Amino acid sequence: MEPLDERAIRASFVNCSKGEAGRIKMPAGFADGSVPWSDLDFLGWTDPGAPLRALLVVPGGNGPTGLVLRRPEARRVSAMRSSMCRICLTDHAASGVALFVAPLAGAAGRNGNTVGEYICADLACSLYLRGRRQPRMRLVRREETLGLAERVERAMTNLAAFTGRVVAG
Repeated sequence: MEPLDERAIRASFVNCSKGEAGRIKMPAGFADGSVPWSDLDFLGWTDPGAPLRALLVVPGGNGPTGLVLRRPEARRVSAMRSSMCRICLTDHAASGVALFVAPLAGAAGRNGNTVGEYICADLACSLYLRGRRQPRMRLVRREETLGLAERVERAMTNLAAFTGRVVAG
């Protein structure tokens, strides 16, 4: 992912007001330049000022698209269950995947309509794809035959589908 500045990130959000976008706290490491841009296919983080709010900024042909998501409240989940991220298809223990809910863009979102997706709870799909991060506990072992470029392309296609559902309102 190409590095983005704060102004571009704030301007990218499609499912919140400009005022709300202005109040979003940038991700850890943003101010000191330690965001690993070269390892990221999209930028995802939890707002340190609002722990139930998560943010995604997805690159695209017409510039980045930012989404405000609602994280689920923490709950106790059986460690013996497994779940799969619908973006990167990484298997995790059930607590490693969360249902993130996004208000739709435009009038539909202002009317309370939402869409959700099961995504890595830490929003680190790019790092899992590259082997830079491993799930804490994997109960299911699936061997991939696709190379990194193909896995990234699949993940970005999945993310584009989710982003498209939000934008379409």
